[in-house]
Amino acid sequence: MKGRKLVAWNLRRIRVLRDISQDRLALDADVDRSYVGRIERGQENPTVGVLDRLAQSLAVHVSEFFIEPDSGTLPPQPLRGGRRPRRVHKIGSGRSRRA
Repeated sequence: MKGRKLVAWNLRRIRVLRDISQDRLALDADVDRSYVGRIERGQENPTVGVLDRLAQSLAVHVSEFFIEPDSGTLPPQPLRGGRRPRRVHKIGSGRSRRA
């Protein structure tokens, strides 16, 4: 697997394992969300500085982006799209209120 695709594969794998959206990762790493998406699709060639910031945001060593997947391993699936439902908090009167 070529370097750019390897980074793309592992970035998505780690991000999905940690249940972090592209928006959240981009905000934490101070990069544009669309840029994170292009990196995950193998369309961008990120600098070492960007990889360092992404790794720090994901709490992994930058070398994690260069681990070869075992042969036959299925590609990492994206997180479920759309906004997540808000949690409902109970109020003392027995009625529910959205957070």
